[in-house]
Amino acid sequence: MDFHTKPSSLSLILFTTLVIFVHAKTDSDITNLVYRGCAEQKFPNPSEVYTQNLNTLLSSLVSRSSQETFNTTTSGDDQTSITGLYQCRGDLTTPQCYTCVSKIPDLAYKLCSKAVAARVQLSGCYLKYEVIGFSQVPETELLYKICGSTQVTGAAVFEQRRNTAFNMVTNGVKNSAELFYTGTYEHVYILGECEGDIASGNCGNCVKTATERAKNECDDSISAQIYLNKCFISYSYYPNGVPNPNSSLSSGSTRQHTQKTVAMAVGIVAAVGFVLVLLLFVRSVMKKKRTGKYEGH
Repeated sequence: MDFHTKPSSLSLILFTTLVIFVHAKTDSDITNLVYRGCAEQKFPNPSEVYTQNLNTLLSSLVSRSSQETFNTTTSGDDQTSITGLYQCRGDLTTPQCYTCVSKIPDLAYKLCSKAVAARVQLSGCYLKYEVIGFSQVPETELLYKICGSTQVTGAAVFEQRRNTAFNMVTNGVKNSAELFYTGTYEHVYILGECEGDIASGNCGNCVKTATERAKNECDDSISAQIYLNKCFISYSYYPNGVPNPNSSLSSGSTRQHTQKTVAMAVGIVAAVGFVLVLLLFVRSVMKKKRTGKYEGH
């Protein structure tokens, strides 16, 4: 390898390193674990055939996630077959989808060891599987909820704004080919999505049910996430506008986190730069030694 790098090339390498670091931080956000659901029943003994079918299924789903953001497949034959699917959030690219889905198999083995059915939900994607014949869960079954701990002031204004946003997301998913919608109304930020194999009409009904659950389960919470079996919604309310992390109103923890992130990025860039300079120096010394040796002859 030729380590004789021009200054412009060196700058490009350092810049690329910084970009990769920042992008990796973004990718880590979409792979945060939200929840997991595991059936109490385990694979029947002997379980080797089921385990092999599950391995094949998960491997296939992970591979397909590099090409598309939703897919369903089946592995195995007869009573030992296992069906499964994954879905990535509608605003993710296929590389991000792959990054997200590829994290799930290890989690599924760790969290739901040999369960006949399981679902692992990350921030940016989810994957689920079940042995053929396992009892089906209704489309609008509540699986998980997250209600913001802060309650809004001026509940009447908030409820009017949230209701309008809920109507927007209900209509939005029905009219979207991807069954995905995100939008905002009067400082209410709303997102909704349905599983890729559900009909658009059923999708609208599912999301509408999710909005009703949000009202009942989370009352006047400033934010909420509602996960049903076939759809989910998320909303956040910022009555004073989206907080600016650089403003004087930002919390000290936010500023400290940003400073640490920048410091880490600078540290990594500096370390890479030092290694490259050291390699260039060693190459220069070796070159001089070779030149002196030949001149001596």
